[in-house]
Amino acid sequence: MIYTITLNPAIDRTMWVERIRDDEPNRIVREENYAGGKSIDVSKVLKNLGVESTALGFIGGFAGMELEGRLLNEGIGTDFIRVSGETRTNIIIHEISTGRQLSFYAKGPDIRPHELVMLIEQIEGLRDPEIVTIGGSLPPGLSPAVYRRIVTEAKKCEHNGCKAKVFLDVDGLSLRSSIEAAPDVIKPNIYELSELVGRELREIDEVLAAAREINRKGVEVVLVSMGPRGIVLVSAHEEYHAIPPQVKVENTVGAGDSSVAGFIYGMVNGKSLAECLIYAVAAGTATTLTEGTALANMEDFERLIPQITLRTLKTS
Repeated sequence: MIYTITLNPAIDRTMWVERIRDDEPNRIVREENYAGGKSIDVSKVLKNLGVESTALGFIGGFAGMELEGRLLNEGIGTDFIRVSGETRTNIIIHEISTGRQLSFYAKGPDIRPHELVMLIEQIEGLRDPEIVTIGGSLPPGLSPAVYRRIVTEAKKCEHNGCKAKVFLDVDGLSLRSSIEAAPDVIKPNIYELSELVGRELREIDEVLAAAREINRKGVEVVLVSMGPRGIVLVSAHEEYHAIPPQVKVENTVGAGDSSVAGFIYGMVNGKSLAECLIYAVAAGTATTLTEGTALANMEDFERLIPQITLRTLKTS
């Protein structure tokens, strides 16, 4: 089983307007609501690619019920911890005339100590986890040390006698703290990796050197996303750079999460690291073709796979 953990999920309320005007009424042309959050997006893309998962995390109030109901309606399994606060609602506005996108993210509900303990106990008791992916921002009341503890507990879980693989996609202090627990795979973007190693990274050689530093701290695979420049993969014995084709980008929300799902799709199908990386870039690119905060679908994913350029940087 694949488990995805999102501590601060959200309803993404997405609206389209023709043009945003100051000090005038702005008429909404179209409106959609989506269940959102980094690892929730991973579950949604995995479902689109034919892979089952169970979404974990905190939900509360009517917004939390709506979020869970939307996931259930999409055929995604859930086992959330219910909290006393209200799940947040984010606002995303698309200006049709310019293609501009404005995003307003709420902070989320305060998580109480007993609610956190319930989640940790749930992770300790996960049944047959093959992969556990953890991603997203922290809700109020939780410190970055929480992610380190979640990684530690998830790595103790077993699938068919083997330890679960832990995939982490967080940033800032949460990422820095969690490296100590040695997640198996991390996916910072180039700016997040720059912050982690304490220097600005621009060129591929600089990215490779920084990722190798993280490998030496016990992280098996480092994926560094660089937008249209693709994704670099660095492990102890293999290094690759996968580059997407040029496409008309409709949306960037969820592209990084989709890349995580594409990589996991390869992992569960027994593919090599190089193939997993190609799938990651294909899934992330597929999401950029969708409107609003919709995510990658199988048709676009499969069509893009042969269009990904793979450069082998090192094998040994």
